[in-house]
Amino acid sequence: MAMNYLLSSPSTILHNQPNYPFSPLNPKLGHFTTLPSRKSRITTTVVRSKGNDDSADAPDRLISAITYFYPFFDGVQYGKYVITQVSPLQAFIQPLVPAIRVFKSFPFNGFLVFLTLYFVVVRNPNFSRYVRFNTMQAIVLDVLLIFPDLLERTFNPRDGVGLDLMMSLDSTVFLFLLVSLIYGSSSCLLGQLPRLPIVADAADRQVPP
Repeated sequence: MAMNYLLSSPSTILHNQPNYPFSPLNPKLGHFTTLPSRKSRITTTVVRSKGNDDSADAPDRLISAITYFYPFFDGVQYGKYVITQVSPLQAFIQPLVPAIRVFKSFPFNGFLVFLTLYFVVVRNPNFSRYVRFNTMQAIVLDVLLIFPDLLERTFNPRDGVGLDLMMSLDSTVFLFLLVSLIYGSSSCLLGQLPRLPIVADAADRQVPP
């Protein structure tokens, strides 16, 4: 009896199968039907990227504030005229003299600091955008010092109107660096995002949001 059942035609076997609604042999469906698997479900996790965040925690504020000393140390020589005439500036510069001497002790220190800040900080997505933007502002500000340096090398007056103009130019550059240092560092320590004139747009292009 069992042998006769096994030798019967496939249509007989199909006809005798129970008609489950999701069975692959369900003639009403006419095709294979599968239930959705839990493994096939797609889940989306929203991750907040630190690299594109303009907010700043305490370490980010401190790092950003320190970077503004770089262009100031690199251009402190432009204050050789105004510092001798304004005593409060002497009191402000005096505590920074040891750090300035270390910075100026080796001719390539400025260039090495530039490479370090640009490739280790600005181009590093592990740092927040807040740190990278402020670092880039400090770098751009330092790069702009090329222009007064070229003017001094090209025109080096010893006296007369030319010397007066050079003194005024140097003092203006130094005061701009000093204001940038005070404004940039204090804003960073307060958790604000400083935007320096002239250099902020260039920094935005290098560190897009």
